[in-house]
Formats: sequence, C-alpha cells, structure tokens
Amino acid sequence: MNVKMLTMGAMALALMTGSALAAGDKGTSALDDSAKMAPFYTDADMKTMKSEVDFKAAWMALTDEDRASMMKDCGDEVIAKQHDNFCKMTKQLGGAN
Repeated sequence: MNVKMLTMGAMALALMTGSALAAGDKGTSALDDSAKMAPFYTDADMKTMKSEVDFKAAWMALTDEDRASMMKDCGDEVIAKQHDNFCKMTKQLGGAN
C-alpha cells in the first residue's frame, strides 16, 4: 500500500511540474523583447510609435527569422491586442516589405 501511495504521489508531482513549466512558456513573445522592440518606438516606455518610414526601416533591419516570429505573434489575438499599433503597422507593411 505504501509503495502504491508513493508512486501515485510521484506521478502527481511530475504532472504538476510539467504543467507549470508549459504554462511558463505562454507569456513569452518576440514582441515582449524590449531590445528588439525599441527601434520601433520614439520613447523608452515604448508608447509612441515611430513614423511609418522609420518603422519600415527598423522592420527591414530585422532578420527574416525575427520578422517571421513577430508576424506569428501578431497572429495571436491576445498578443496582438497587447501590441495593437505595432501589429497594425506590420500588417500594413505586408509583413516583410
């Protein structure tokens, strides 16, 4: 009986730990990386977007991988809502150009 209880306890702990680790990854987004996002804003608080010309220049300076990651994040409704102006500008540019 004790072995069975220990085994069940270990399995429950393993399941809870796995769930907690998986949930921790959901909050990360390329759009939350201040180093990547800073070139698109005029202020340190990242509240005011740069002009369309400056935005496009910053967008084209990114790697293809970074642009793809950001576009993917803008496709997520929750993330896109948090970064509404940024995602609108990327969609306006057609994603890559």
